[in-house]
Amino acid sequence: MKERVRPGDIAVDATVGNGHDTLFLCRLVGPGGHVYGTDIQAEAVTSARARLCEEGVAAGTFTLWQADHSRLAELLPGETQRRVAAVMFNLGYLPGGDHATITTAGTTIRALEAAVEALRAGGIVTAVVYPGHAGGETEAAAVDAWMAALPQSKYQALQYRFTNQRNAPPYVAAVEKRG
Repeated sequence: MKERVRPGDIAVDATVGNGHDTLFLCRLVGPGGHVYGTDIQAEAVTSARARLCEEGVAAGTFTLWQADHSRLAELLPGETQRRVAAVMFNLGYLPGGDHATITTAGTTIRALEAAVEALRAGGIVTAVVYPGHAGGETEAAAVDAWMAALPQSKYQALQYRFTNQRNAPPYVAAVEKRG
């Protein structure tokens, strides 16, 4: 992210959670940029907003929605299309929250599709994928298949994962939009 996001850029946290990634992105874009974030859980949005305020992030620097990430295409303002530097996903469930409320294959794939469409040339989408929880293996398989089907002429896709760890460890999936 530090290589792709510059002050003044637009970035998206597609799974706000407790706001750690949102804060990270806000620091990268600075006061001249903007971070959009969404989470389906009200407690996540509230927690993230509190974290950003506690850290002194200016209110006009971010917009947070309580909404499913599958609605990303309709939530992002029209002027952001094809201008987004980076989109981050942290799949699974809200740490410290209800483990029954999880991201799912269908909504995640719709959100990933919207994310790559919103990217500028050279922009990046990252997703931390957690196959080890209930429903996580299905979502991971869908993410893997979606990435493998991306046209090579438009995108570069890679995964960074542990190969010698037990219990289905998380891994990072990344997609770069070619120029």
